[in-house]
Amino acid sequence: MSPGVHVRRDRSGDAERIAEVFLAARGQMTYLPDLHTDEETRAWISHIMIPGHEVWVAEQHGQIAGFAALNIHWLEHLYVAPDAQGHGIGTALLTQAKKARPNLLILHVFQQNTGARRFYERHGFTLTTLGDGSDNEEKVPDARYDWRGTGEPR
Repeated sequence: MSPGVHVRRDRSGDAERIAEVFLAARGQMTYLPDLHTDEETRAWISHIMIPGHEVWVAEQHGQIAGFAALNIHWLEHLYVAPDAQGHGIGTALLTQAKKARPNLLILHVFQQNTGARRFYERHGFTLTTLGDGSDNEEKVPDARYDWRGTGEPR
């Protein structure tokens, strides 16, 4: 983990910053359609995503710079603020996700998100399926990746 990066479970009061990270990171994905207002996204994060997932946040310099959300064996979300990318935050969050799910992690990523795809492949994920987008809200082609661990928490 990079110096100055601290990963912890989410806590009350984190939702607004998690939403800001999500909105900023998704804003960089210009190939995605605008389906929801920022206010709708903030409400979804506060009332649905956070309560329904095991959420981890990565702090750098005392500020939330990224988050990961797990649900059973799925890594449903992993986002890093654009200005914090390339500093080990994604790796720290993914390492924590693997510790929390030492047997199996599954995720979907948009096919056009080549940086994320390379990131997951570098960290041991294997491409299992290419999708046409019919299974995601955005209707954008995606890719499924699986990681099979040793079963031992690291």
